Amino acid sequence: MRLSITIITLNEKDNIARAIESARWADEILVVDSGSTDGTQAIAKRLGAKLLENPWPGYGKQKNFAQDNASHDWILNIDADEVISPELASEIQQVLRSVVVETSTTKGFEFPRKTFYLGRWIQHGGWYPNYLVRLADRRAARWSEPEVHEALLVTGGVQRLVHNLHHYTFAGIQDQILTNLRYSRLGYLELLRRGQAPSLLRLLVKPIGKFFETYVLRRGFLDGLPGFIISVNAAHSMFLKYSYLFEAELQSESPDHR
Repeated sequence: MRLSITIITLNEKDNIARAIESARWADEILVVDSGSTDGTQAIAKRLGAKLLENPWPGYGKQKNFAQDNASHDWILNIDADEVISPELASEIQQVLRSVVVETSTTKGFEFPRKTFYLGRWIQHGGWYPNYLVRLADRRAARWSEPEVHEALLVTGGVQRLVHNLHHYTFAGIQDQILTNLRYSRLGYLELLRRGQAPSLLRLLVKPIGKFFETYVLRRGFLDGLPGFIISVNAAHSMFLKYSYLFEAELQSESPDHR
């Protein structure tokens, strides 16, 4: 069973080498870049990855572009800030062999992602185990294309694997905040697309609910101070997403606007 690994990138020079090195066991590594200016493309080429350029169309669309341009039907997608653990690599090769000999009719596989942040592996708060479908036969799979939080949708059976994909998500708190700013804006655009109207009740309740969910229900408190920081940032991101719905309305009421 031949396998392609796809990675989409934009200015990932600090991460891409680590991701590619963890994927060297695959038959193909395809990097789809959307205009990096920091040397990401040169690093990918130097490490032997196949490189394609494609202007940024959105997360799901870019991953579908990568999937369509891969050489093999079985595809594993990882982000540039992720690393395939040796244990997961071995497990993937084993299950793909079972597909080859027709002992499995599975069309996709999911596995847990474990995130390293603020000097530790985060174990709670909804961050772990964070099961993701990332490995599939493209003849039975397609990425969804919302503004944010795309998912690989598989027609057929999906099997759960045991070993972790490692995620080195943020360089620090500032990096997390900047990412949350971008994602909250994308989340707001998705709300607009669905026809969501501004709601003061949602603006008040959603952030509180998100903090309670991540810190209490999902036991983020067990991760100590990093767990508290993660939960506060999650609540803030939710607050911003629903605040944006009021932005045009509030600006229209401004005397300067009139």
